[in-house]
Amino acid sequence: MSKKQPYMNLGAAILFGFFVLLFFILIFRYFSIQITGEVAGQPMAAKALQKYTHEGVLQAVRGEILDRNGDVVAEDTASYEMIAILDKKMTTDPKHPQNVVNPSKTANELAKYIKMDESEIYRRLTEKKFQVEFGKAGKNLNGETKSKIEALKLPGITFIRDTKRYYPNSTFASNVVGYTDSAEQKDGTYENVGKMGIEQSFNDVLTGKNGTIHYESDLWGYLLPDGKEKITPARDGNDVYLTIDQKIQTFLEDAMDNVVKQYKPKKIIAIVADAKTGDILAMGQRPSFDPNTKDGINESWHNEAVETSYEPGSTMKIFTLSAAVQENLFNPNETYMSGSFQATPKSQIIHDWNWSGWGRITYLEGLQRSSNVAFATIARDKLGYDKLRDYISKFGLDKPTGIELPNEAAGKIAFTYPVEKATTAYGQGTAITPIEQIQAATAVANDGKMMKPHIVEKIVDHDTGKVIKEDSPEVAGTPISAETAKQVRDYLETVVTSPKGTGGRYKIDGYSVAGKTGTASIPGPNGQYLKGADNYVFSFLGMAPKDNPKLIVYVAVQQPDLGGTGQGALPVSAIFDPVMKNSLQYLNIKPSSQKTPSVDKLDDFSGQSVDTAVKSLKANGFDAVILGKGTKVVSQLPNPGTSILDGEKVILQTDGDITMPDLSGWSLRDVMKVTNLAGLNLNAQGKGYVTQQSIKPKTVIHRGNSLTVNLILPEDLYTEETKNQKGGQKNQDSKDNSKPK
Repeated sequence: MSKKQPYMNLGAAILFGFFVLLFFILIFRYFSIQITGEVAGQPMAAKALQKYTHEGVLQAVRGEILDRNGDVVAEDTASYEMIAILDKKMTTDPKHPQNVVNPSKTANELAKYIKMDESEIYRRLTEKKFQVEFGKAGKNLNGETKSKIEALKLPGITFIRDTKRYYPNSTFASNVVGYTDSAEQKDGTYENVGKMGIEQSFNDVLTGKNGTIHYESDLWGYLLPDGKEKITPARDGNDVYLTIDQKIQTFLEDAMDNVVKQYKPKKIIAIVADAKTGDILAMGQRPSFDPNTKDGINESWHNEAVETSYEPGSTMKIFTLSAAVQENLFNPNETYMSGSFQATPKSQIIHDWNWSGWGRITYLEGLQRSSNVAFATIARDKLGYDKLRDYISKFGLDKPTGIELPNEAAGKIAFTYPVEKATTAYGQGTAITPIEQIQAATAVANDGKMMKPHIVEKIVDHDTGKVIKEDSPEVAGTPISAETAKQVRDYLETVVTSPKGTGGRYKIDGYSVAGKTGTASIPGPNGQYLKGADNYVFSFLGMAPKDNPKLIVYVAVQQPDLGGTGQGALPVSAIFDPVMKNSLQYLNIKPSSQKTPSVDKLDDFSGQSVDTAVKSLKANGFDAVILGKGTKVVSQLPNPGTSILDGEKVILQTDGDITMPDLSGWSLRDVMKVTNLAGLNLNAQGKGYVTQQSIKPKTVIHRGNSLTVNLILPEDLYTEETKNQKGGQKNQDSKDNSKPK
């Protein structure tokens, strides 16, 4: 014992010394903190505040997109994601289970409210997981669906609240409006980001700024009764008002849907614009997509009217015509030889859609019949190619318009070789966008002032309603004079009203329409144009009322199923006509008073000389047709005393041998006058105007001969240039012509 005592005393002394040292360290640390208020160089108070102060995010609301009348097109709305708790450990009271207890029943009930097969729901509910989600089917549920599911009181089914972008009209102008995707931000929150259309181009305007809330809590995170709160409010995004009119857009959407059902086209592009301001009142396309579900987005991922350039076809003739009229180089009564044209002696021959043409006709008739040769001749021999190119730029057909939509394309003008310059005059080989055509057409509709197209009317503060920015009509140029614009509209009206015109299907009761049809070739995968009567982009660019246009409507339909007939005016007019008429009526544009055709009673020319009768008829505005080689009139139709219309054909039979006139372009009514006087047996096939006759012109005819005529409506004649594409394909083989871009 005595030997161990010293060791015990030594151990006790060491232990005592250790505790004394520890005590002094604690005392030193205590006073050090008290004096400096810091721990490891950090303020103690700040550390405590950091531990017991929490920060929350106050989510900002994305701005709304509205039409010109304030109707909502896109807005943020509450949504819910459904989840299922599967872990039995979540249930503490068997009478009130917090997990799914009957997967079969739960799956059966949920299948009634979400787009997922019952078997798939059951599979998910029987997985060995803590909880499961239901993918796309379980997300973005609205409040009504959530309430219905909650009413079922299914154990383990719960919801997480979220915000989603909601488009109340579904596919309504969806390629214009765009859509949003959720993207994670730096602060860990998720935010809707625009991916197309207005949502993309005005993303910064629509996106708000999240706010924050700082609050104090106890050790367990509960708010302290006397804790201090600091709130930085969220700043909501601004609202964007479009120039789109929901009513007119609906007219357009409905008309496109009808054409899709009936003709199943590959594409449709359509625009309605205010002729005076350039405001876009409607813009749509097919195929389209639903921005709520993204259904169809893979087939419709951009705005065709703005982002796609293609051959316009004969709608381009509007601007070549305008240039010629402005330069005083278009004489509607001057004649030219239709059928074929050669840009240079070495280049391939360009043909009219009617391969052999119509003989020598006036330039006005060339416009009405949509003669490519007429406009190629105007470009080379009257305007000159350099002047034509200047006007293309004046009309803005070679640069973006600047409309407030993303990824706008510019026209690609093929203008290197002579044949390219000639074909550009009538819309082949060169590519421009629909929105460029709309802008250029405003110059014709708006007395020479070309208006920049706008699709955004104003930007408004979401919270205060204060207008932050408002766009005004903007003149983009003055390529032609008011006098020229009026004259061009008068000429374009005859495309619709003349029996020889290609635009007969675009007549609208009560309203005068001026416009031009078009047929655009489609390059195939091998660089050659597609073949087949239906393999074109059929279009019409028109304005009404003609004397003071309020609206411009452009419609293009690509590769509709027309049974191989090429009658592209059928689907195009099925959109243009109802949209134009309904829109004019909606805007309270009164129909013009109907003009009563002037009539006169026909004189009796029997026994008169042919020369005297012809002069008298022409003086009164009638078209005299002579049957026979004699010098005196022996019979006539219509009969003397008959009331007839201005311009109607009067058939005069002479005392000589009767020869067959050229019946091309005649109505059946006029053909019957000839057959009745000459005693022919008539066999008429089709409706409209004569395109073929079995007895050649100038052939001597006798009573009892049989005459067969084929008739067709002008607008159905392969819808303009379809046959001419053979010539277009030949042109591509020319050494001085490049393939269309």
